[in-house]
Amino acid sequence: MSMREGFSVDSSPLSALTLEELRQRTSAKWRRYPPEVLPLWVAEMDVALAEPIVAAVVEAMEIGDTGYPSGSTYAEAMADFAAHRWGWHLDPRASANVLDVMNGIAEVLKLITGPGDAVVINSPVYAPFYVFIEHIGRRVIEAPLTAEGRIEMATLEAGFTRATEGGRRAAFLLCSPHNPTGAVHTRAELSAVIELAERRGVRVVVDEIHAPLVYAESTHLPYLSLPGTERAFAVLSASKAWNLAGLKAALVVAGGAAADELATLPEVVRHGPSHVGIIAHVAALRDGSPWLDRLLDGLDANRRLLGELLAEHLPGVSYREPQGTYLAWLDCRALRLAGDPAGVFLEHGHVALVSGPNFGTGGAGHVRLNFATSPELLADAVLRMASALR
Repeated sequence: MSMREGFSVDSSPLSALTLEELRQRTSAKWRRYPPEVLPLWVAEMDVALAEPIVAAVVEAMEIGDTGYPSGSTYAEAMADFAAHRWGWHLDPRASANVLDVMNGIAEVLKLITGPGDAVVINSPVYAPFYVFIEHIGRRVIEAPLTAEGRIEMATLEAGFTRATEGGRRAAFLLCSPHNPTGAVHTRAELSAVIELAERRGVRVVVDEIHAPLVYAESTHLPYLSLPGTERAFAVLSASKAWNLAGLKAALVVAGGAAADELATLPEVVRHGPSHVGIIAHVAALRDGSPWLDRLLDGLDANRRLLGELLAEHLPGVSYREPQGTYLAWLDCRALRLAGDPAGVFLEHGHVALVSGPNFGTGGAGHVRLNFATSPELLADAVLRMASALR
């Protein structure tokens, strides 16, 4: 596969590949729908990979380094990246490698809750939260976000009250930054969560997979970097920021008072991640920051371009620029469509998006759009969506 003519390493990774080159990919994004459909649904980016990642994986293939993972290189690379990027000094000794973020979350929830216990989530939220929580025999309690997509503390407290009825153990699964709204939680919001969780005896697990994908006007605050989080857990990965979903690896980090609990994580769980995945993730964390910065510049331009395109061609769609992630949460209720907006845009515009109800309460009438693509494809998608309404 050749990159777009004229592309340089200083250009946005989003502009490196043509549509024809992207359609050579065999991942879910490019195989779920027929070729006439423009896929802006699942969280895969239309990027050329960072060269240090490619070099590291190619070297591993050349020397046959395809065995079982070993050592703490992933945790050490994440610690260095976190210190440089966020000023957070995580302890690699209080961490564990896991297959991926959702499996890591499920394993932590099994450590701190029992069958039938409740896990509180802020809907609308990443759809697999519901599936994984129910799969491990826990109950989902929703604490819906406000109309502005922020955590509402009175609603969260009501959810905590329900979750802990009868003295049961409970957990709060926080998405930070939030998927699908793109909200980056403020220090005041996180501090309020910490106080409320401590007062109500609720354990906190934080999904920080999108943490490197935050725009300049906002600041990601690692949950465990804040005081009062000693009994909490965070789960991180390089997969979203560097487009490595197919190279499985993630890291669970425990607060100081939770390290002994994390140490009881079964050894079989720690063997879940791919060795080649860890090699790729370490290369991303250690040498991929220049690429990430260029990516963020391109994503920043795209989130603003999306607003301009919607205002011109789909003024009935309400859109709030995300503070983080490459996901746009589009409110289509004013269009008064007869069916699910995602279905309308797919059938009549040949654009694949994610249906809002998949994200739980608050998702009706919405769609999630992945704008991690070239500006040209993003513009084409909006024009197709507009044509679906004619």
